[in-house]
Amino acid sequence: MRILVVEDEAVLARALRRGLQAEGFAVDVAPDGETGLHLALEGDHDVVVLDLMLPGRSGIEVLRTMRHEEVWTPVLVLSAKDTDDDVTRGLDVGADDYLPKPFAFTVLVARLRALLRRGAPPRPAVLEVGTLRLDPATREVRRDGVPVDLTTRETALLEHLMRRPGEVLTKVELRDHVWDAAGDDLNVVEVYVGYLRRKLGRAAIETVRGAGYRVVGR
Repeated sequence: MRILVVEDEAVLARALRRGLQAEGFAVDVAPDGETGLHLALEGDHDVVVLDLMLPGRSGIEVLRTMRHEEVWTPVLVLSAKDTDDDVTRGLDVGADDYLPKPFAFTVLVARLRALLRRGAPPRPAVLEVGTLRLDPATREVRRDGVPVDLTTRETALLEHLMRRPGEVLTKVELRDHVWDAAGDDLNVVEVYVGYLRRKLGRAAIETVRGAGYRVVGR
């Protein structure tokens, strides 16, 4: 397994290289954001370990660009920036895990192995289907670039549909995932799909008779 470490502290970068190599990983090291981004986009890495405070280009910029370019390599942020806001921002931009400095090396290795088990399926920070765009972090929804005001429940329903574009989702699945109450009447799903269609346009969500709904974003 090949790991990319993007870290400008030379002593720490060397220690990470030695430690990870001793664990059986192949390791590439980038000393700045620009080099790190180039290697992340062009290389064939299984995991990226990314500092946030980097010369040239910040770790947040590197991460945002990776996800914009649809590079889904798992990213573990390793940073001295450890406030709740820092962690939230890193995860919302597209990080898969966040480990504040100082850290225990054994914990770092365990988290890397956990990320390797997950692989690199697409998991965009911002969802886009057709002309629909939804940012789960801010709950901002746009249709054809125009903001659309949705309630919390409407946004949750749309997000669940957009996370599985093209798939037909049953009323039971939508109810259980969005309302988290198996006892609720299934009609609640139909009602909220109707609300979404009024705000987004009827063609945005398609009914598949006898099966359920899918988002098409037209």
